[in-house]
Amino acid sequence: MTERRLSDRGLGDRGLGDRGVGGRGVGGRRLLRAAPFDVLAKLRQLNWAYVLLLCALAGVGYAALYSVGGGSPHPYAATQATRFAIGLVLMLVVALTDIRFIARLAWPAYGVALALLAAVERFGHVGKGAQRWISIAGIDMQPSELMKVALVLALASWFHRASWERVGNPLFLLVPALAVAAPVGLILKEPNLGTAVITAAIGGAVFLAAGVRLWMFALALAPIPLVARIAYGHLHSYQKARILTFLHPERDPLGAGYNIIQSKIALGSGGMWGQGFLHGTQAHLDFLPEKQTDFIFTLIAEEFGFVGALAVIGLLALIIAGGMLIALRCRNQFGRLLALGLSVNFFMYVFVNLAMVMGAIPVGGVPLPLVSYGGSAVLTVMLGFGLLLSVDLHRDVEFPAADLT
Repeated sequence: MTERRLSDRGLGDRGLGDRGVGGRGVGGRRLLRAAPFDVLAKLRQLNWAYVLLLCALAGVGYAALYSVGGGSPHPYAATQATRFAIGLVLMLVVALTDIRFIARLAWPAYGVALALLAAVERFGHVGKGAQRWISIAGIDMQPSELMKVALVLALASWFHRASWERVGNPLFLLVPALAVAAPVGLILKEPNLGTAVITAAIGGAVFLAAGVRLWMFALALAPIPLVARIAYGHLHSYQKARILTFLHPERDPLGAGYNIIQSKIALGSGGMWGQGFLHGTQAHLDFLPEKQTDFIFTLIAEEFGFVGALAVIGLLALIIAGGMLIALRCRNQFGRLLALGLSVNFFMYVFVNLAMVMGAIPVGGVPLPLVSYGGSAVLTVMLGFGLLLSVDLHRDVEFPAADLT
C-alpha cells in the first residue's frame, strides 16, 4: 500500500516530475501544469519592475496634462489620474488570471469586439469628422482600439494549435487572414485609415512570428502599389488633404498645414534643455493644436527640451523591450504570440504618434499611450498590459491546444 501511494504521487500532477526538487522547476521557478498557485503567491511573483515603468510613463502624462491645464490638475490631469487608477486595478486583475482561462476566451472576445465594431456604423456617433465612437451604458468607447487587443488574442489562440507544417498550408491561414481582414475593412469604413493600417501591421507581425513563410508575405504585399493607387481615388477629402499637407505643409500654413508647422516650431523651440515646466510658449499661447492628445509629446519636448524628449523615448523603449523579453521567456506558443502582438501594438502607437508630430508621416490622430488624454484608450492599453503581465506570470504554464477548446 505504501509503495502504491508513493508511485501515485510520483506520477501525479503534483509529483516530482512536474515540480522538481522542493516543488520548483528549472531555475527555481514553479511549473504551473496543475492547480494554479494562490493570489498572494502570484502577487509576489508579479513583474513589479514593469508595473513601475508603466506608472512612471503615466506620471509623465500627468505632468504634461497638468501643464496643459495651465498649472492645474483640472480639467485633464486629475481625470487622467483617475482613469489610470481604474486601469491599474483592471490590469492587476487580468494579470492574476490564469493564462489558460484567457486563452479559452480569445475567440469569444474577438466576436464581441467585431460585433461592437460593426455596431459603430449603425449606432455610433461622429467625432472629428469620423464615425468611430459608440456609447455603452453612458460611456463613449472606440471599438477599434479594443479590436486590436482581441485580434491578437484570437490569432495567438489559432496559431497555438498549429505545427510548423500546418502554418505552411495556405488553407490553414484562411481563417486568420479573414480574422484580420474583417476588422480592417470595418475600420476603413468609419473611416480611420491610421488605425486600419496599425491593425493590419499587428496581424502581420503575429503571422510572421507564428512561422508564416516569407514568400506568402511577398505574394500578399505585391499588389499593394496597384491597390494604393485605386484606394487613393476613394479616400475622403480630409484624408487626401493630410497626404498633400504631409508632402507640402507650407502650401497652406494657416489651414491644413497649420498643425504640423506649429508642432515643428514647438519641437525646435525647446532646444537642448527646454523652456521650463509650465513655460512652453507654443503650448500656453495656444499655437499648438490638440496639445492634450495627439501633440502632447511636442509640449514635452518644448518644455523639457531634447534631453527630456529623449528620456521619454527611452522610457517608452524600455516598456517595448520589456514586452518583447516577456515574449521570449514564455514557454508556450499562445503566450509568446500574445506578448509579441501586444508589444507590437504598443510600438505602433508610439511610432505613429512620434513620427506624426515630427512630420515624418501624415497626421493620423493616434495618441501617445498613457501620456495623451483619453478615456477608453487608457483602459484598453491597461487591459493589454494586464494580458502581457499574465503571460509573464504564467510563462512556465504548458498546455496543449486541446485546452483552448
